[in-house]
Amino acid sequence: MTNHEIKIAFEEYPSIHELNGSDQNLCLEAVNATANSHSPYSKFKVGAALLLQSGKIIHGSNQENVAYPSGLCAERVALFHWGATYPNDPIETIAITAYTDNFELIKPVTPCGSCLQVMAEFEKKQGKPIRVILYCIDGPVWITNGIESFLPFLFFEDRLS
Repeated sequence: MTNHEIKIAFEEYPSIHELNGSDQNLCLEAVNATANSHSPYSKFKVGAALLLQSGKIIHGSNQENVAYPSGLCAERVALFHWGATYPNDPIETIAITAYTDNFELIKPVTPCGSCLQVMAEFEKKQGKPIRVILYCIDGPVWITNGIESFLPFLFFEDRLS
């Protein structure tokens, strides 16, 4: 038997004010994206903002549907929009945030496994990691370079290509 240990690394900042101007702006773009959230069932609004290499910013928000699970997470809305319209303009950073009037969020919200797998696929497609900023409005910010810190056992099978 062999024991293995997986460690992840991420930066934590006490607030958005500790970030550089570009990262602050991307977090605020993610907040703006929550305005287009369609979340009448969960009342949990999620926003994502992608910063592309060209400087363009793409927004996504969660879109719920009464016929669950027909909705889609904010991250995948933004990522699929990128894949359909700007696939040759690499993603530098994604900022993700959420809020609800039902309770106080005290730490950043992390992407679900499906969103992480899609991010991993797009990292592979573009040949470089996507920097991830998780922003808790009026709270801490977590930053990691790449999806592997969230999903260390990524599903890839090169023979499927």
